[in-house]
Amino acid sequence: MHQKNFGIRGTWIATAALSLLTTAQCFAQPVPARTAKDTAPIDISGYWVSQITQAWRLRMVTPPKGDYMGISMTDASKTIADAWDQTKDEAAGDQCKYYAAGMIMTLPERLHITWPDDNTLKMDIDAGTQTRVFHFGSWKAPAGPPTWQGNSVAEWDSRALKIPPARGGGNRAQISPPTRLTHLKVRTDNLKGAYLRKNGVPYSDRSVLTEYYDLIREDDGQQMMIVTTVLEDPIYLENPLILTAQFRKQQDAAGWDPTPCSARW
Repeated sequence: MHQKNFGIRGTWIATAALSLLTTAQCFAQPVPARTAKDTAPIDISGYWVSQITQAWRLRMVTPPKGDYMGISMTDASKTIADAWDQTKDEAAGDQCKYYAAGMIMTLPERLHITWPDDNTLKMDIDAGTQTRVFHFGSWKAPAGPPTWQGNSVAEWDSRALKIPPARGGGNRAQISPPTRLTHLKVRTDNLKGAYLRKNGVPYSDRSVLTEYYDLIREDDGQQMMIVTTVLEDPIYLENPLILTAQFRKQQDAAGWDPTPCSARW
């Protein structure tokens, strides 16, 4: 009688242990990490066309030599800009100096943004036929020389924009976008020295670019993307250069027209 009871008890204990083991194994299964695409709070993919709503004469035509309005240049920067020569850029094969990451978002252009994989955003730009790649997560840039578009690391961010203070505590004019939106934040370094303006105003290869991509829907339902760029350069800028650019969402590739870099318009 005791042996029979012991057998029933043993069977129950074994069954309970097996159940607990199975449950533990279920809980121990690794949970796949969520990707940047899965967690995206906004969707910036698709085709976009720039809206030139401010600084038209600086963005649509080449400013005259010596027109540096709005840029807090160092003396070293002015020396380089004063020596600017379009023909020398062409002869040296440097036509893409104004199509680099630091200023390319302010050009008249169309963008095509896609997800090559779940942790990478790709931006094709028809102006200068350029391509930018934004990497999420723990991506590490490979060793290599600076490039026009640099190395970009992205994250989804809903914190207030952090605009660097002016050096020396001085005031400076700036255009401020909404300060708390869920946006795409991109930090780019390893930049090749290029132009802030097509008339030869330089930025150096020590520059760091921080960008914020925000989506806004107009009253008529039209979707707009606001891109705020903050370029910091300890060599050629006395203060960070802050600019905004606007893009309107397109339904398709209408108007898409890849063109090569040009030292002239």
